Amino acid sequence: MLLGLIAGCASAPAAAPDATPVTVDWRTQERGLVQATQLTFPDRFTKAGEAYFDAAGKRVVFQAIERKPDGDPEGPHYAMYVAELIRADAGERGLDRAFALANVRRVSPPGSANTCGWFDPRDPNTLYFASTVTAPADGPTPGYQRDGRTYRWAFPPEMRIVKVDLREADGSATSLKPVTGDGKGYVAEGALSADGRTLLFTRLIDGEGDLFTMDLPTGQVTQIVQAPGYDGGAFFNPDGSRIVWRGDRNRDNLLQLYVARVKRDATGRVTGVEGERPLTQDEHVNWAPYWTPDGHMVVYATSREGHRNYEVFAVEIPDEADTALPQPRRVTTASGADLLPAISSDGQLLMWTAQRGEDRTSQLWIARIGPESPLARSTKR
Repeated sequence: MLLGLIAGCASAPAAAPDATPVTVDWRTQERGLVQATQLTFPDRFTKAGEAYFDAAGKRVVFQAIERKPDGDPEGPHYAMYVAELIRADAGERGLDRAFALANVRRVSPPGSANTCGWFDPRDPNTLYFASTVTAPADGPTPGYQRDGRTYRWAFPPEMRIVKVDLREADGSATSLKPVTGDGKGYVAEGALSADGRTLLFTRLIDGEGDLFTMDLPTGQVTQIVQAPGYDGGAFFNPDGSRIVWRGDRNRDNLLQLYVARVKRDATGRVTGVEGERPLTQDEHVNWAPYWTPDGHMVVYATSREGHRNYEVFAVEIPDEADTALPQPRRVTTASGADLLPAISSDGQLLMWTAQRGEDRTSQLWIARIGPESPLARSTKR
């Protein structure tokens, strides 16, 4: 999806410089993140990112472009990978770093474009993601682009949401089971409710993205957000009572964040949203929102520190709709982009995509949330 930095549900813009970037040494200046550790490396992946935990925090799913033996990228499109997350404090022998990935394997078909992987919270062996299944057609596709910058992401019409049983996944097209989308119009940016019942996703209609849900027990699809411009990258909060997403409502190519309450019928099926409220209204690009496990805070990526230095921020979400939003607080502090944050279900770990390695490629990083982090308040509730 994203052409440049990283692709995905929380699609990250890669930007041209505003000015000469200021060098920030995160090792000495970043407070609140402990044991920051790089998980993927450029010797295997030219770039990797948009990773999410399973419910137990034992496995992760991410998208990446792998290198061929000659060092060139395997292709232009992201493949989907799963891996075990190894922690040194769990008694793992021989681990010389705080965290590492083991048994990394590709689960998407060769040549296909893929994004937005998500574990079923009830069954960690079931993985949902968006895929073109086969190689997408060459040529221009609809997409998002900020004028005057070098970031954009495409919306391949072949993209649809599929699922795979990880016990049988072999990276073939036949291992994927269709969920929604017919391959004739972009359907992606999916996420599941914590009870595993509702799939939340974006569908592109007439060149604009809107939000839909699928009630998985019945297969019923409902449009829940219809508004001018693009809306996408949505997530349920942990109890399923709210959603957060990004949108380009003003058609100015500045993404802003929105939150709304979820409406359900007597059976528990999602029927719509109400009380929509903007979380950001500024001159920055704000995207990649993700809930903390207690549902009281949202972490997200923003360009407020510059288009060459996206950083992760956090903002508390008041329970009452008419309560003023607190000022957002900075979570990461490093030169280069820090983006696409995800938090483990126990609230102890932050995983994100960063360009803070020596080669400045986009790779996965992980850290413990320390007591000085704005996120620590969420973990103590």
